[in-house]
Amino acid sequence: MAVATQQSLDELCINSIRFLAIDAVEKAKSGHPGLPMGAAPMAYVLWDRFMRFNPKNPYWFNRDRFVLSAGHGSMLQYALLHLAGYDSVTLDDIKQFRQLDSKTPGHPENFMTPGVEVTTGPLGQGICNGVGLAMAEAHLAGKFNKPDATLVDHYTYVILGDGCNMEGISGEACSLAGHLGLGKLIALYDDNHISIDGSTDVSFTEDVSKRFEAYGWHVLHVADGNSDLDGIAKAIEEAKKVTDKPSFIKVTTTIGYGSPNKANTAGVHGAALGGDEIKLTRENLGWNYEPFEVPQDALNHWRKAVERGAQLEDEWNQVLAQYRTKYAGEAAEFERFISNKLPEGWEKSLPVYTPEDKAIATRQTSEKTLNAIAPALPELIGGSADLTHSNLTYIKVSGDFQKGAYENRNLRFGVREHGMGAICNGIALHNSGLIPYCATFLVFADYMRAAIRLSALSQAGVIYVMTHDSIALGEDGPTHQPIETIASLRAIPNLLVMRPADGNETSGAYKVAVEERKRPTLMALSRQALPQLDGSSIEGVSKGAYILSGGEGTPDLILLATGSEVQLCVKAAEQLRAEGKNVRVVSMPCWELFDEQDAAYRESVLPKAVTKRLAVEAASSFGWCRYIGSEGDMISVERFGVSAPGNVALEKFGYTVDNVVTRAKALLG
Repeated sequence: MAVATQQSLDELCINSIRFLAIDAVEKAKSGHPGLPMGAAPMAYVLWDRFMRFNPKNPYWFNRDRFVLSAGHGSMLQYALLHLAGYDSVTLDDIKQFRQLDSKTPGHPENFMTPGVEVTTGPLGQGICNGVGLAMAEAHLAGKFNKPDATLVDHYTYVILGDGCNMEGISGEACSLAGHLGLGKLIALYDDNHISIDGSTDVSFTEDVSKRFEAYGWHVLHVADGNSDLDGIAKAIEEAKKVTDKPSFIKVTTTIGYGSPNKANTAGVHGAALGGDEIKLTRENLGWNYEPFEVPQDALNHWRKAVERGAQLEDEWNQVLAQYRTKYAGEAAEFERFISNKLPEGWEKSLPVYTPEDKAIATRQTSEKTLNAIAPALPELIGGSADLTHSNLTYIKVSGDFQKGAYENRNLRFGVREHGMGAICNGIALHNSGLIPYCATFLVFADYMRAAIRLSALSQAGVIYVMTHDSIALGEDGPTHQPIETIASLRAIPNLLVMRPADGNETSGAYKVAVEERKRPTLMALSRQALPQLDGSSIEGVSKGAYILSGGEGTPDLILLATGSEVQLCVKAAEQLRAEGKNVRVVSMPCWELFDEQDAAYRESVLPKAVTKRLAVEAASSFGWCRYIGSEGDMISVERFGVSAPGNVALEKFGYTVDNVVTRAKALLG
């Protein structure tokens, strides 16, 4: 083959993306070819001319982050990774698109494919993750960079589509990004006017650019995203020059570009083109190559990224070496951060309580714990969805993370629960050692469930601090009183749901949460004051459930409880023991951890021979059957709550010591 001209070489490189996507989707008989076909030019320009990355080290710290928020177009990202020389996506992997255990699943998943930064699929999540990635970069730059040493310096690039802009979550996070002035966040909007239902004219006619201008973004438009490569490059260059605002580049494209009969239709959005249309598309674009064949000229050009990336990393390593010489202490901390190692002995800062200590709410012991460990854990960063003084999540040793003060650790999310969760996923998946937490009332977990689920799926160690965890919330009434919430959260795989009973258990919950970097932890904390219990244990929390009292012999009855109801069981057990009953009290702060213990430990806590079991939790009974069995009973809430003072609401639903004793006696016969 003759040596290609530069223009035809660009076309070869772009069409290599398109046809890898077309062929992979056709082989799988499943997928979304339209977006990769239309977005290939902007992706090529971005990766070829601007992105800083090292294909042979996908986890090089100072790489630019790329997020395909429109995750249904995943073949765009897999084609980019393969062509650029990532070992994680071979041609065989491309051919296994959407097949069992392949590295090219239907949507990009960070835990499956090195080079994929975040898991995207539910639309809008990816752009919010991008905001989190950019916030992480800004924070680390503010913390570690010096006037004579720039150690942290990378961009976050996002490609998003119409669906991402329709989803409300994107508005939450992008509004915050504009407020924060995240100048190293650049979003390219694949403006193709097509969604699954057809033309977006049927439902989406707003001026998206004006919306982003109102958010405080720097907005640009490339009118011909199909062929104006220089226009795309100029827009990205201009975006990089604007350092005090995130940039939004609207790139108008044709979905399914090159397909004679399906381009610019919903038919190319989520289905294979089919053999006949692929043949016509090959002819239309002059693609005289076999399925999955990449022209050598194109591959040679793409693979220049390997040498370029190695050089970029080597240059950064020299910067790091100089930084070590000038700022040894900061360098040691930075390298500990990016190695995801916790400081030695940090857990010694966890507060410990005795029964003589004052009764306070677990939201207050959470506040004490956060502020006790924050000086020992400089990687801890987070905040609340406009409930800081109710959730009690402010780190007193730091100020607010704001434009011009990115080194601070208190994040102000505003009333944006869903965006908050997705942003924290981005911070966690920046993989630089940062430990993000976020907070709201427990009932509003429903406003952020998709982000919590993606934390668990993505193996993102976010800490969710959820307060006002039951009907004891009181006067705000049923809308604010979680009933089914805890049960529904326990149904999410890989999520640790913690409901601590007192200060020691709160400290234990934080110890687990900080050390668990591959799964999120959600804490359900009380509004009302709770006593510090005799026998409560930081270590016990790590086992999920443990014997709080009454461990001698085989009990007649086991009382099981979580959180604020454990104290009721302790007092009820004292009364029952006074009447000659052998009663065991088991605190169960985390079902998931208990289920992971070996059979011998689980039997030691909940002997199978003891069938008289009474569970007490101010929530739905759903799921408790696995612990109380067919002969057990439960004091639970099976309807929505009431507007009344918290103690009145608790009494109405039977959360009193007298009722626990009465139900226990009935169970014992």
